Amino acid sequence: MTAQTQSLLSPVHLLIFDLDGTLIDSREDLAHAVNAARLHMGLPPLDPRVIASYVGDGAPVLMRRALGPEAPEEQVQQALEYFLNYYSEHKLDFTRPYPGVPEALERFASAGIKMAVLTNKPVRISRAILEGLDLARYFFAIYGGNSFEHKKPHPIGVETLCREAGVSPEHTLLVGDSGVDVRTARNAGVRVCGVTYGFQPETLAEEPPDLLVDSLPELADRLGLGRQASPSVGPGLQQQMPLELDF
Repeated sequence: MTAQTQSLLSPVHLLIFDLDGTLIDSREDLAHAVNAARLHMGLPPLDPRVIASYVGDGAPVLMRRALGPEAPEEQVQQALEYFLNYYSEHKLDFTRPYPGVPEALERFASAGIKMAVLTNKPVRISRAILEGLDLARYFFAIYGGNSFEHKKPHPIGVETLCREAGVSPEHTLLVGDSGVDVRTARNAGVRVCGVTYGFQPETLAEEPPDLLVDSLPELADRLGLGRQASPSVGPGLQQQMPLELDF
């Protein structure tokens, strides 16, 4: 067996998740906040689908894309400030976990897999959203686009999380919905799983991940994790131990 093959068969001890389009469906709240900022700047609203395609590289880039390349930097900064203030107040109006996310996180936690969030979204808002949705308790760390000197796809976030978790890159899996996440994983030397339900699944065709799933419960299945016992199941049923990831 080659070293590369052995690496692909290594068990996963650390899962690093993207946030928007991976754990949470924040599409509507983000669209409302961007269009509120555009209205504040005297501009008409954008199609929410267009706004979703702008997400992934952090709030400053989002607002630059939303205002267009011709907008002066001063206007972009003014719109960004308005966007962040508006979004802070309305971040949980419609945002919810994607179907199966809480169940899957419980399965990962029960198997003893360490978990963290690495997003390009501002860290304060990211933590507040996860706390509001009762998901923050699953993660030993939540890092945002302003947590480090560089945003994804720079590897600093993944490298920091591996070091803090005490887990080597070969036992780490990054989970995300876009090419940004794939590039981040490649730059950090970790494996990457793409999700098909997110904001930018088309970018995963251009930059294929190591694994593609339709839901996080499917990822738990691929990791060989048993489902949580229902009340009708007897107490003697034991949780399955995670198997090696065969990709």
